[in-house]
Amino acid sequence: MPVGLRESKRKLAVRWQIDIATTARLPVLAVPSPEGEFFLVKTLFAAAIAAALTVSLPAVAQQKYQPEYRLSTVLGTAFPWGNGGQRWADLVKEKTQGRINIKMYPGTSLVAGDQTREFTAIRQGVIDLAVGSSINWSPQVKELNLFSLPFLMPDYRAIDALTHGEVGRDLFKIIEKNGVVPLAWGENGFREISNSKREIRTPADMKGLKFRVVGSPLFNDTFTALGANPTQMSWADAQPALASGAVDGQENPISVFTGAKIHAIGQKYLTVWGYVADPLIFVVSGKVWKSWSKADQEAVRAAAIEAGKDETALARKGLSNANSGIYNDVAALGVKVTHLTPAEVDVFRKLTKSTYDKWSKTIGADLVKKAETAITARK
Repeated sequence: MPVGLRESKRKLAVRWQIDIATTARLPVLAVPSPEGEFFLVKTLFAAAIAAALTVSLPAVAQQKYQPEYRLSTVLGTAFPWGNGGQRWADLVKEKTQGRINIKMYPGTSLVAGDQTREFTAIRQGVIDLAVGSSINWSPQVKELNLFSLPFLMPDYRAIDALTHGEVGRDLFKIIEKNGVVPLAWGENGFREISNSKREIRTPADMKGLKFRVVGSPLFNDTFTALGANPTQMSWADAQPALASGAVDGQENPISVFTGAKIHAIGQKYLTVWGYVADPLIFVVSGKVWKSWSKADQEAVRAAAIEAGKDETALARKGLSNANSGIYNDVAALGVKVTHLTPAEVDVFRKLTKSTYDKWSKTIGADLVKKAETAITARK
């Protein structure tokens, strides 16, 4: 090729490259080339690749968002627990301008009602989000058994001292190491006992009674120490068992007793003893969490914190003292409501001390000691 013609083609190639880059808002790489034809091909190829990436990247990012995310809860919106889950879903949709849409599945229906399988399902990505029970997840996260140590927490201030203090932060770190991202605390409440046979004021009153308990060995040990016969079963199985008389009693927060109308299936005696509490945890699957933008992650976190505060307030409503309205409402249903005195509670505490000590080793002596210190120093 004549030198003059080659130089003209080289200049033309550079000009075309500049025009293309300017139009596409790409950087110009004006490097001389011995052959204008080769220079042009390289430039156009690079420009095409860059333009394709510019167009496709947002689309790829958008594809990571599912049309619907599944949120697992044990209870529905008739209870504070389910109410908190739905509140979270609504707030997330609002705060992300509809980018993240959540549908709640109560009754732990995503794991066929098996509450103790829920945490594993979240880890595996079968469940996207959950408002879960620290009790139900304790078989997989042994440190969560802390809240089930008998008579550890005497009041709501004690619960708050743990969940909103260093102990709560330690537990969140442990949960996150399991591939689940914890965002906020909620509350199912202090668990009280009911039965169909007689009033319970002393451990002797529990002797021989069959109680439905959750699927945690710690509960078996606690009720056995008190002379009762514990039977583990899911909540879905518990209600027909109570109705048929297969079991005599159960233990649950007051909100569950009233919301599930447990009085209507023969539970005529309710004892308020506050032996354990059940904090709830708002979580997201680690896999799902990583697929969201930083801005949306923070929006979901803020929504969880807000929903958790609202849910906790609802769970505690009307339970400030023995004369609170909710206890009067239960009594009006024909249920004998018994409030134990501190001295009466102490008798139960002494009989379950061996269970407390045994499980403290499983949970971790340092964590238990930290919890005890926080409760003593609570305001």
